[in-house]
Amino acid sequence: MELLKEELKNKIIEVLNLEEVVPGDIADDAPLFGEGLGLDSIDALELIVLLDKDYGIKVTDPKDGKVIFKSINALASFVAENKTK
Repeated sequence: MELLKEELKNKIIEVLNLEEVVPGDIADDAPLFGEGLGLDSIDALELIVLLDKDYGIKVTDPKDGKVIFKSINALASFVAENKTK
């Protein structure tokens, strides 16, 4: 699971062009949106595309996104349980 968390952090930084952020800056349990990493709704769309492209996971209900993208821990658990690639 730790490798998956590190992989997700790197992909988030790359996809969202977070030039000032390194994986160590993202705490596993910190919120990705709002006061944590500070992502917004446009970033959420980019993350949905990332999940589809890299892991074969389709997120269709926006309400699910709030749970899935709560933190790196939540995202890694969801990917581990649902990836098809």
